[in-house]
Amino acid sequence: MRIPIYQVDAFTDRVFGGNPAAICPLEDWIPDATMQAIAAENNLSETAFFVRDGGDYFIRWFTPVHEMDLAGHPTLATAYTIFRFMEPGRDRISFRTVKAGTLVVAREGDLLSMDFPARPPSACATPPTMAAALGKAPVEVRAARDYLAVFERASDVAALAPDFGALAKLDRVLTIATAPGEHGIDFVSRCFAPAGGIDEDPVTGSAHCTLVPYWAGRLGKTTLRARQISKRVGDLYCEHRGERVSIAGKAAFYMQGTIEV
Repeated sequence: MRIPIYQVDAFTDRVFGGNPAAICPLEDWIPDATMQAIAAENNLSETAFFVRDGGDYFIRWFTPVHEMDLAGHPTLATAYTIFRFMEPGRDRISFRTVKAGTLVVAREGDLLSMDFPARPPSACATPPTMAAALGKAPVEVRAARDYLAVFERASDVAALAPDFGALAKLDRVLTIATAPGEHGIDFVSRCFAPAGGIDEDPVTGSAHCTLVPYWAGRLGKTTLRARQISKRVGDLYCEHRGERVSIAGKAAFYMQGTIEV
């Protein structure tokens, strides 16, 4: 079986920045175990698989160890691939998903803008091991799908040196560390998911389903500029729209090839 594969760096305008995603167009669905094995072999944060669904597409995402309910950067990368290589005349794509409803990606100038569900975090007790696992105690912890650990300064987030083994034992797969931004950036973040096979995710679109409503409420504004301050760095242009969030970014093409399995 031969499967096309593309690799695209999402939330960046340059190769080797942002978050790399693998994208595999399929004519028909292949076994889940095969998709999971391909994702493990790719060893990227996520591999996206998609098939045509009427005039649009159905998309699924796999980390090296499990399927995701929602993933941002591989959705952006998949839309980029379709716009550039498959349907260059389009400016809007709808993706059906297993658990996240329909996601729309549209061209907006030099950005690709994703319409995602908002997942505002609620107050929660701080897990007793979180401070030691992150290497510094947050000033506030909230939770939605993911833990949201809030720090005072961007420099606090940048300096974190987590104990990934300890983080993997928390009862949520992803822990988001965030703080106010500076120099035109409204907020910064880093994301850790060792239980999902990703110690640190370079740029995490789905985390912004939680980050955007939190910071929109805290800052009293709906349009937000975000930066994920991993080593690769990613820039996101966000808007809070009530029950939805807009998460936009750029993408850079890296590779095209064929998988043989």
